[in-house]
Amino acid sequence: MASEIRTDDPKQHLHLTSLRAFEASARLGSMTAAAKELCVTHGAVSRHIRLLEEQFGVPLLVRLPRSVTPTPEGGGLAKQLTEAFRLMREAVAQLAPGPLTLSCSATIMMKWLIPRLSEFKRANPSVEIQLDMNHGEVNFIRDQISLAIRTSMNQPPRDAIIEPLLHEQIGPVCHPEYLARMGISSIASLARARILETATRPYAWKEWAASMHCEEIDLTSTERYEHFYLAIEAAISRLGIALVPHYLVKDELESGRLVAPFGFIVSPYTLNLWIAPHERMRTDVRKLAHWIRERME
Repeated sequence: MASEIRTDDPKQHLHLTSLRAFEASARLGSMTAAAKELCVTHGAVSRHIRLLEEQFGVPLLVRLPRSVTPTPEGGGLAKQLTEAFRLMREAVAQLAPGPLTLSCSATIMMKWLIPRLSEFKRANPSVEIQLDMNHGEVNFIRDQISLAIRTSMNQPPRDAIIEPLLHEQIGPVCHPEYLARMGISSIASLARARILETATRPYAWKEWAASMHCEEIDLTSTERYEHFYLAIEAAISRLGIALVPHYLVKDELESGRLVAPFGFIVSPYTLNLWIAPHERMRTDVRKLAHWIRERME
């Protein structure tokens, strides 16, 4: 049986399941996306919305071939429902908080977060953190994510609280021995190096060359790696030169395992912290967010 909010008027009994189906469809612009978020079928979402439309006697959504859009009446209802469900989630999170889950890419987790995480745990022994290794889209509710670290290449959830962490700086890095062996002393000399790129940033070298005004130099990739951490390890292993963000190789540069022969330039991207709105008042979430902001500076 669907959950109901009962009023004195039997015609105004509100089915929470139907309201959730409608709100998700209006917010996401798709019944299919709503069904995925709610872990039900497309048909179930459609039936719940028809139930509401029959109950209220007005159309709530305009059905398009591949999407839906709210009618004027539906838009007003959807806006209020989104806020109501946010408040409900926030109340539940404060009363019975779930696990604190931080989502970030494999590279950020391996090269930045994990080497520093023991410091946070020593200062906050009562805070338990679960890690979600992901670099794509985030659904705070479905994936039970409290915070996520993402670049500005990613589209944040509509209701995410977004806090900039840093403006990314990017530059070529390699092992000092490889630099000397290949005689890399100018940007032009990169033409004889093995160019390492990552699948997540296939246009990075082209963007860098344009910023350095050296588009005429052939910086065609010799080898592609799936993630930054693999390209970084390849550079450390003297396999070539990789183009990577500074914050990911700060430790390697300080230890001398990598050098940056041409320094770093500001990239087109920022690194941001996304916070789930219904989790933002949790003490443990605020502590972790504060620590991440401080360490990223």
